[in-house]
Amino acid sequence: MASASIEPTPESPLPRDRVSAPSAPGALGVHGVNARIDRLPATRSIWMLVFLLSIGGWFEFYDLFFTAYVGPGLVKSGMFSTTTASFFGFSGLGAFVAASFAGLFIGTFFFAGMADRYGRRAVFTVALLWYSVATLVMAFQTTAGSINLWRLIAGIGVGVELVTIDTYVSELVPRHLRGRAFAFVHAIQYSAVPAVALLAWWLVPQAPLGLDGWRWVVIIGALGALVVWAIRRSLPESPRWLAQQGRAAQADEVLSKLEKKVAAQYGRALPPPLATVEPATSKASFREIWQPPYRKRAITLLVFNLFQSIGFYGFASWVPTLLVSKGVTITHSLMYAFVIAISNPVGPLLGMVIADRIERKWLIVLSALGIAVFGTLFATQTSAWLLMVLGVLITLCGTLLSVGYHAYQTELFPTRVRARAVGFVYSMSRISAMFSGFLIAFTLRHFEVTGVFALISASMVMVMGAIGIFGPRTNGRNLDEISQ
Repeated sequence: MASASIEPTPESPLPRDRVSAPSAPGALGVHGVNARIDRLPATRSIWMLVFLLSIGGWFEFYDLFFTAYVGPGLVKSGMFSTTTASFFGFSGLGAFVAASFAGLFIGTFFFAGMADRYGRRAVFTVALLWYSVATLVMAFQTTAGSINLWRLIAGIGVGVELVTIDTYVSELVPRHLRGRAFAFVHAIQYSAVPAVALLAWWLVPQAPLGLDGWRWVVIIGALGALVVWAIRRSLPESPRWLAQQGRAAQADEVLSKLEKKVAAQYGRALPPPLATVEPATSKASFREIWQPPYRKRAITLLVFNLFQSIGFYGFASWVPTLLVSKGVTITHSLMYAFVIAISNPVGPLLGMVIADRIERKWLIVLSALGIAVFGTLFATQTSAWLLMVLGVLITLCGTLLSVGYHAYQTELFPTRVRARAVGFVYSMSRISAMFSGFLIAFTLRHFEVTGVFALISASMVMVMGAIGIFGPRTNGRNLDEISQ
């Protein structure tokens, strides 16, 4: 196999990855992993891997989004209040939301890099069990402080899992399928939102067997996540990560098995692997993120994540509460929130059609624009059906935004530091979302729903500016080629 070195450019003084020439399937080792993956057609075997990862993500999203739907139940139980007199009131719903995102920040910033060190598969499994157990413990707490503590602990596991799944998906699928794969994963994941909304609508107003309904919503999600433990056996380790670690034989073994299945389903010979950039086996360090070309990308994504979480979670985590503030009763607010929640998987399904056709950065920009426009209209309405229609439109734009940026973040950094870099930039959204819980509660108290959506719209303008002006193009490009 011929191999040529790529000389470093002045803008990119880091050790460069290598380009591999085409070779026969099964003969390529560390230098042919990207080439072999990127030539694979989208057969059932590829989609099954994506599906298995998305099932793990389903429970992760259930855990993440029940924050909004158990909120009215926590208030009804008397342990929490909707708003607080002080900005940092720890008995208010803002504190519960903040505890969730504080845990997510710790997980994404401090622990997401474990997937670069120990592998995508191992960390995927451990993080899943971590947040399942912590969430189950939280369901039986009796004070606001203890609920917030265990919510924070569970959030650590969810934060690690979010980054690991994104990294895992980006590395298992060929480049022509990345946008659709992330859209499919999100379609499955977001189906958890109407599920938790339906359960909350049914259970939160009640107390089955003498246990508060919100506790049942939490317990169901925690126990269900244990089912995913069984699917881990069907997931291979990321061959790109194995190659980057210098474990060429294992990478070749994983790919050879996958190629054999894909070829059988494809019905004819696989396309030959084309010359492309391959993962470097050099060790990664955190300071690499602050060298060109990654420094500009990291700063852009830090600004993006700072503001996108205010817009996204400012609505998604507060839907029932915002509806109550518009004069809707708790029971009806949960019903309306369920109707809005049903639309969550629709955005990603639409994304499967357009995600690889519209340049990723422009998909993000257009989605943020939609949130700003429809959010402004939502704030001015009192009609139940208009609130639901606008809520659905905001949700569609929010899920399309999520599809776009979850794929986009993983594309901007090389294999050797992908999980660590994504965890770092993504952690900014966790800090932002943590304080946005207090910020939304404070704004809702003093400026009502109109003020909340003014804040959300301003945040979306910052999102559009950061990605629209400074974000590079990524569609259809090799992962490690983008990093150069």
